[in-house]
Amino acid sequence: MCPRIYHTNLSIPEWSVSDRPREKYLTRGADHLGDAEVLAILLRTGTSQESAVDLAKRILAANGNSLNRLSEMSVEELTRIKGIGKVKAVTLQAAFELGRRRRSASVEEKMKIGSVEDVIELMQSRLADVGHEQFWTIYLNVASCILHTQCMGTGSLDRTIVDVQRIIRKALDLGATRLILCHNHPSGNLHPSSDDIKLTLRIRDASKLFDIKLLDHIIIHGSNCYSFLTEGML
Repeated sequence: MCPRIYHTNLSIPEWSVSDRPREKYLTRGADHLGDAEVLAILLRTGTSQESAVDLAKRILAANGNSLNRLSEMSVEELTRIKGIGKVKAVTLQAAFELGRRRRSASVEEKMKIGSVEDVIELMQSRLADVGHEQFWTIYLNVASCILHTQCMGTGSLDRTIVDVQRIIRKALDLGATRLILCHNHPSGNLHPSSDDIKLTLRIRDASKLFDIKLLDHIIIHGSNCYSFLTEGML
């Protein structure tokens, strides 16, 4: 019996056609690819010592094999991984960003806001992986159907500057009659700061002048939230 010879560190072009990620995707579909193989398609190439799939496996292993943790990495953090330059880092981030936008768009297209849970479903994909504060406004019609959502401020870990006039002007342009405010607390502390409370009341009072109702202000961290309405703050 002839001994079996094992080849290691083969480049992807040397693999069997059925094992190459792109060819496998085309012939068998995405469901037959593991996470590392999908990442390898995005990475396109590996290093002189490893294939794109091996590089992808190493990236995943460094993140506990968690795509969520990988999606949270910045360009700077990704480029610290051997074999990852800026092009690969930006490509990975762009892929995760498209996924987030697709989830948000599909929710927004069919959504009517009727509860805090609906706001969480809409906004969590936008804010879950953001390491700094973002302040969003959800514009609604009289039936509480979404007209538009827009980021109205980006700041640091614990502070965001928001232009109240810009929020009201956008509402008038859209013909919105109801607003919901939403921002994240990357620190994990969901309790509103004194600045959060002051800003909420300013927007509420400014909205009233134009017969626009502020329904709620929701602070998000992960799957947890603080609702001004639920807590009796509005």
